[in-house]
Amino acid sequence: MAKAGDTFTIILKQPHLNWGSCRYKNSRGVVYGEGYIPIPAKDAYRLGLLNSNGTNGQDIPGQNIFHCSSVDGHYNGCLKAQGNQGGDYNYAKQFAGNDDLKAIGDWYYAVGANVGDRVKVTWISSTEIQIEKI
Repeated sequence: MAKAGDTFTIILKQPHLNWGSCRYKNSRGVVYGEGYIPIPAKDAYRLGLLNSNGTNGQDIPGQNIFHCSSVDGHYNGCLKAQGNQGGDYNYAKQFAGNDDLKAIGDWYYAVGANVGDRVKVTWISSTEIQIEKI
């Protein structure tokens, strides 16, 4: 389980910024404005970031649900760890707004995020994270 001071940093790619319109699967129609923060596999395993498979379908603060704020003040809400790493289907591969796939896309827009920018995720406590475009 992650604790205060834990962190990871990612480099944004096009699918992270435009998930609803830049995808490799045709599982649903185009939805503009969606975005997500990828979770590298090594960090998902190291920090114990589970998805709903790993929590038996439950939303458990500190395991797959986190209160989140952004350093710039443009985001304040809940993020859910979701998707799966493939090697172990219990570990998450991304953070997205809980029940709102446009939440991170809106934040990316507000901070002017572009491909190649870096995003840092920092744990404030076991259940609270902070995001920052650096």
